[in-house]
Amino acid sequence: MREKRHAARRAARTAVSSRFVVLTGLSGSGKSQAIRALEDLGYFCVDNLPVALLPMLAELTLRAGTEIARAAVVVDAREGRMLDELPKVLHRLKRMRNLNPVLIFLDAQDDALVRRFSETRRPHPLAPDRSAIEGIREERERMKPLRRIADHVVDTSKLTVHELRHAFRNVQAGHAPDASLVVTILSFGFKHGIPVDSDLLFDVRFLPNPHFVPGLRPHTGRDREVRQFLEKASATHEFLDRTINLLQFLIPQYVAEGKTYLTIGIGCTGGRHRSVMIAEALKKGLAKLERVQLRVRHRDIGAD
Repeated sequence: MREKRHAARRAARTAVSSRFVVLTGLSGSGKSQAIRALEDLGYFCVDNLPVALLPMLAELTLRAGTEIARAAVVVDAREGRMLDELPKVLHRLKRMRNLNPVLIFLDAQDDALVRRFSETRRPHPLAPDRSAIEGIREERERMKPLRRIADHVVDTSKLTVHELRHAFRNVQAGHAPDASLVVTILSFGFKHGIPVDSDLLFDVRFLPNPHFVPGLRPHTGRDREVRQFLEKASATHEFLDRTINLLQFLIPQYVAEGKTYLTIGIGCTGGRHRSVMIAEALKKGLAKLERVQLRVRHRDIGAD
């Protein structure tokens, strides 16, 4: 299992250092996930481009400069007999100056592929009216020449969808993984409606309400006066401690699952005092999390 993860990471490193990536392999092996991960890295991506058009796309990549700095394309059995021309086309691509093309072949064991087609309830592209295993065997035989000339072969049998995407998305030419999860801590007021994009929701209306203190009503949870008022309550400290501990556990799990965005809703009545103060405190308490971009947004701080 570990070797397969390392193989995927090595292929990913090669991919992200190349200007032109050709992804191929068996149907159901994870090409769609890999191409999406490369798209996240800024590649211009094309799925199922005819083999004959590969040199044209490569030349466009070289001429376009920063507009199309890198390109990735999926070529597979859907090409039919045109796929037989791919070795010749790849040889032509390798002769192009500054292109640095790489061919990555994604493979998987028959039982894993059968299971994936069963789970998705999609027919195999070569066996629309036959069993999936018949299509898999035919495709495996047809793809043997490409597997032999691939720069990297990645067996995805034991890799989850998220692990495969991570291998391509989080490895940048051998450097440490970049932040992969954007966490938005969103304060809001329940009287203005619950945010529909919240993944996690916390209700802080149990805390003392500064709205009922005349001197604090004009202020917001960003102001020192409101913060000091709320910090006098032991419930504020206990809630922050428990919630920060919970989020320090949860957020890395979302990172590991390949989640890209996480919105944490913090609600009070009006969205001006308690939720704002708590949101700011949570950001400070979670600042040391790795591979995470933290941001705070106050939806209703200016609402009536």
